[in-house]
Amino acid sequence: MQVRPDLYAVILAGGGGTRLWPLSRLRKPKHLLRLRHQDTLLAQTVSRVRPLVPPDRVLAITVADHVDQVRGELAEVPLANIVVEPEGRSTAPCVALMALIIQQRDPDAVMISLHADHTVEDEEGFRSVLHAAVEAAGANHLVTLGIVPTCPETGYGYIQRAEPMGQLSGHDMYRVEAFTEKPDLPRACAFVESGCYFWNSGIFIWKVSAILAETQRLLPELYGQLMEIKPALGTPQQAETIARVWQRVRSVSVDVGIMERAKDVVVIPADVGWSDVGCWTSVADLGQADQDGNMLEGEHVVLDCQDTLVYSSGRLVAALGLKGMVIVETGDAVLVCPKDRVQDVRRIVDQLKREGRDKYL
Repeated sequence: MQVRPDLYAVILAGGGGTRLWPLSRLRKPKHLLRLRHQDTLLAQTVSRVRPLVPPDRVLAITVADHVDQVRGELAEVPLANIVVEPEGRSTAPCVALMALIIQQRDPDAVMISLHADHTVEDEEGFRSVLHAAVEAAGANHLVTLGIVPTCPETGYGYIQRAEPMGQLSGHDMYRVEAFTEKPDLPRACAFVESGCYFWNSGIFIWKVSAILAETQRLLPELYGQLMEIKPALGTPQQAETIARVWQRVRSVSVDVGIMERAKDVVVIPADVGWSDVGCWTSVADLGQADQDGNMLEGEHVVLDCQDTLVYSSGRLVAALGLKGMVIVETGDAVLVCPKDRVQDVRRIVDQLKREGRDKYL
């Protein structure tokens, strides 16, 4: 695939991955973890698009607490390309700010927006889908990748496709009918059975001019705040200006703030072994199970167990007679829960916050 000189990649390196507690913490969030791989999820994300986008056109946005670690992981990326978000404001402000920064360099640029904490099994297939998406973005569509669902997952949002719009580079393209937030199980089953829905990957491709135009139309307050920041971009005042303006920025996701209401949104299906590694069962799926369906890592003794995940960071974990369970040990904390409750692990984090037990966060 030919490298395009107008193509940029933006890595959203925020978020805490609270459903992966106790391994994912404030000091080391999910994208800085090495899960069954020698590289962090962040480094894997950059490596995945490296054949399409050289390091000087890779940008990342992260929080101040993690900026040094992110810089260490992205040694080839210029320091000026790593932007600090003063406070978490969800994804719409982040992608719009990064689009504005790229527009200053190249007004006609195409931008791929990626989360730093996803995995992809078929990386070559993923780049092929991205290539088609970049073509579609060049025609001023706002493009999202829809993951072909393998089960009625309730932890993902869904994208409903409308009429087909032909093919690009061998990949089907559809208009988007609607975005749906995480459904309950009966709705998720109906979505998958219909064949008209995809998992929402949160991966977007667009011209920076197109996403900024939709930001101006749909989120005019945010756009006005970006225009306050614009004169300082690339100057010594950039960080201070962003920090000052960011105090007034409203938190809103790009899905809710823009994509659900945008005029020209298309989806390209991707069947590439994608996961957002959003919970402990997703981590289990990254490896090879034993003959009893158990996923085992670290020091363990496991007897008469089935469909159980044991993850030990140092201590011996012994399990006997369990089925469909998750056990995670990290030295200072142990998580035990049924597999069908892994989406609720964030409730433990919320409870620790309420109790002020910050050393476990």
